[in-house]
Amino acid sequence: MGILNIGSQALQANLVALQTIGNNIANVNTQGYSRQNVSLATVQGQYTGNGYVGKGVTVQTITRNYDQFLDRQSTLASATQASDAVRTDYLKQLSSIFQGGTNGIGQSINDMLNSFSDVASTPTDITARTVALTQVDETSRRLREASQSLDDLQTGITQSLNEKINSVNSIAKQIADVNGKIALAQSSGQPPNDLLDQRDQLVRNLNQYVQTTSLPASDGSIGIFIGGSQSLVLGNQAATMSLVKDDFSNAQQSKIAITRGGVSVSMDENTLGGGQVSGLLRFQNSDLVEGRNLLGRLTTSVTTAMNTQHQLGLDLNGNPGANLFTPVSVDNVLQPVAPATVNAGTADLHLAISDSTKFVASDYEITFTSGTAGTIKRTSDGTTQNFDLASPPVVVDGLTISNAGGNAVAGDRFYLKPFSSAANSISREFSNPAALAVASPVVGKMGTNNTGSLQLSSLTAGVNPPTNVPVTITFTSSNSYTRSDVAGTFTYTSGQAIQSGDTPNSWTLTLQGSPKSGDTFDVRSISDPSLNLDLKLNGGNATNIMNLRDVPTFDGAAMSDGYAGLISQIGVRAQSASYASQVSSSIATTAEQNRTAVSGVNLDEEASKLLQYQQAYQASAKMVQVAQSIFDTLIQTLGA
Repeated sequence: MGILNIGSQALQANLVALQTIGNNIANVNTQGYSRQNVSLATVQGQYTGNGYVGKGVTVQTITRNYDQFLDRQSTLASATQASDAVRTDYLKQLSSIFQGGTNGIGQSINDMLNSFSDVASTPTDITARTVALTQVDETSRRLREASQSLDDLQTGITQSLNEKINSVNSIAKQIADVNGKIALAQSSGQPPNDLLDQRDQLVRNLNQYVQTTSLPASDGSIGIFIGGSQSLVLGNQAATMSLVKDDFSNAQQSKIAITRGGVSVSMDENTLGGGQVSGLLRFQNSDLVEGRNLLGRLTTSVTTAMNTQHQLGLDLNGNPGANLFTPVSVDNVLQPVAPATVNAGTADLHLAISDSTKFVASDYEITFTSGTAGTIKRTSDGTTQNFDLASPPVVVDGLTISNAGGNAVAGDRFYLKPFSSAANSISREFSNPAALAVASPVVGKMGTNNTGSLQLSSLTAGVNPPTNVPVTITFTSSNSYTRSDVAGTFTYTSGQAIQSGDTPNSWTLTLQGSPKSGDTFDVRSISDPSLNLDLKLNGGNATNIMNLRDVPTFDGAAMSDGYAGLISQIGVRAQSASYASQVSSSIATTAEQNRTAVSGVNLDEEASKLLQYQQAYQASAKMVQVAQSIFDTLIQTLGA
């Protein structure tokens, strides 16, 4: 009977609808589940002379609520948020290494410089000398500890990168396996909703680590690409991602490589987009590099200036000063000059310090365009300058570059890291307070018959022992003078430095006040017997060491402000990253809400549908019951 068939088909269709609704409700909290809908279709009616008679309903298919655009938007926003979040977390750790206050490196440097004030006042006081050496040792310790903390941070990043790359490879293999199952299932002509949800969730999980692009194939599988064009998954085959060194075999920087069919391709981190792997690489290859360079520049500049000035003094025994700190050579640090692995030439580049006050906290990349010439790029800001080793010296930011031998060819590249490990092994060179060279080898003497207001502002040695002494300066008026070592008359300006006539300058003198004609000033060696001076009572070089705190050293800022500049640069990066993380988190949350508004399960909606299909099912059952009653009546009538 037609009505029985219609009723039984309606029962089956409404039962499937109830099962689907029940499945939706059961998976309301299942991650990645997309709400499913039953698509019902009318069975083709039967033609009669009185028109077409309906034959009921059938289940056409079961589909999932899915919007490809919203899903892709949510996935990309989530990848960006993951990259920003992990970079922000590590920048906070980097900021904590460079802390301020009494426990910071800056306070230690200032305390060290200020400790020479007491030595300058009482050069023979062993206690004051011991305190100064203790401050030198404390500064060394804090610099080493900061360097070690950066190394520990590097170790943690490398471990984290390897773990996340292993997760990427695992997820990629799972996607490839699900691709195969989907391609097989779609041969039935019906969508495998649960497998599609599983794959979409795997893709979302993958984008937490590395941003991907998905392209569908005709068999229902999808291809997964990273870095714009490198395939990670094709059909049911997955490539392998790995962490490799950069073009210069730099142990502190790395790249991502994709291996497929035995062929490995390295990728530029700038093409990776979002994901935790991208965020970690950006921190390691940019933020941590800047932190190392800022610390290395601080260490190199401070210790070089301190060593240089200390060597210009005399200790309690009259000996020239030695190094206060372990000398830092920009050519002896870890891999200071690294050639690219594909270089064809044999050039051997070396670095030397020309002016530590001009240092920039950066690495440098050299590219040869001929056998001797090319460009130098400052990696911190991309600034470039031309060079030609055939016309030395080649100087960049206070560093001199030279070729010790061999020949370069066009296309050769070198990576310079002058500061990256400068603080690794810095230490105090001696502990004997008597070896502290605080006496100045040059002294000044006012003329005994001076009548003007002339005063000595400073007198510093340029070499030790001094040359070009003694020199007598005789004023011919309030603004002119003659010298005993150089012929001619010179203009005098109060507060303007007067230097010795030799090169390098043996001494630098600064006078203030207004002299009278006939006034004199003598520059002499402290060992000049006519002076009968006890060098043990002289603290001139201690004063000069203390005055280094005001010398422009870091981008024009005084040495005492160098660490504050370091904190500022790291702080700006951390603050900027934190703001970017907050913005991307908000965008990702909104995008996910938009996606779940379409694909998520709404319990109120499902409850109303449950009642709707329950009533339809009961009505269908009633229809079958009526059909059964009609059938029984028909049988009874035929039996009579």
